[in-house]
Amino acid sequence: MPSTPRRTLTADDLTDVIRAAFGPEQRITGVQRLRGGTKKGVYRVGLTGVPASAVVYSWADEENFWTPVGPSSDPGPSVSTQDPRDPFTPADGMPRFLDAVHTLQALGVPTLHVYLADDSHQVFPADVAVVADQAGGTLEALYDSDPAQGDAITRRLAETLQVVHAHRAPTYGTLEQLRLGIEPYGPTCEHLVLERALGDVAEAAGREPRIAAVAEQLARRLHDLHARISPRQEYALIHGELGPDHVLLTAEPANGSGAVLIDIEGLMFFDVEWEHVFLEIRFGERYRLLAPRTPLDGPRMDLYRLAMRLSLVAGPLRLLEGDFPDRAFARSIAEHNTHAALALLGQ
Repeated sequence: MPSTPRRTLTADDLTDVIRAAFGPEQRITGVQRLRGGTKKGVYRVGLTGVPASAVVYSWADEENFWTPVGPSSDPGPSVSTQDPRDPFTPADGMPRFLDAVHTLQALGVPTLHVYLADDSHQVFPADVAVVADQAGGTLEALYDSDPAQGDAITRRLAETLQVVHAHRAPTYGTLEQLRLGIEPYGPTCEHLVLERALGDVAEAAGREPRIAAVAEQLARRLHDLHARISPRQEYALIHGELGPDHVLLTAEPANGSGAVLIDIEGLMFFDVEWEHVFLEIRFGERYRLLAPRTPLDGPRMDLYRLAMRLSLVAGPLRLLEGDFPDRAFARSIAEHNTHAALALLGQ
């Protein structure tokens, strides 16, 4: 693991960015790195004027914890590639962020206000954005402080997801792929998920003995589940990684729409079942508030449940080979999903 810790941005680093966003009269009163994302740096910046604070996204290489720093093994994301045809390429970068912002805005879905999006590298040495700060915290935190209000916001979130998922396309892929006319890799979503899951089995088996002991059984199970799926010709817009920590609240959620979606770079057209499997995992018993009005495809759900669990084993274990700071959190994700994957296998 690299011995040199990654540097946190300071007010001096962000002065030009804030001035470009708000003008020369704004001054920085403090900078706080926010916990969360592994692919970009997220910083809350206190300001002397209006607004009183803002959030800065930095897509600098050194902010990406999937990228090694110094002499270490490559801790890249679980079985993802840099192939531009692969919808599962790392969901990072300002172009994908702006694609998602514009798409959600066109659908009437609340998004963070963007004060500045700059890829010139003149005001900052990497792609950078300045967005509105939300004073209400996350939906995840609201579940602890006010469960009833959390449930109310979740019901509104369900309405938002209905709008998002109703937006369809005849092919799957990221918004960037569709914008650039790049044909996605793989004949179907389920084929792509199968390939990715088989890779996750191989990667996890090299790091987790319990997965190694049943690797062949897992591979057979994945193939069996894949064989049960019928073809599909239409795909839904999905967030791709939506948990209650990726829903930010307004200062007074009872008086407005209540929430905006963040970490939206992974927005893409895909099987809606992929989204619902993740929602099941992250929202737990509250998933009942997000369940769709129309039935989901059962065979797809079965394949995607196992595939998602394997991804959530292989990814965190590989992340731990780098210098990701919240190591206990990553280990807990890998451990929890190892148990879940083995349970799905009947072990």
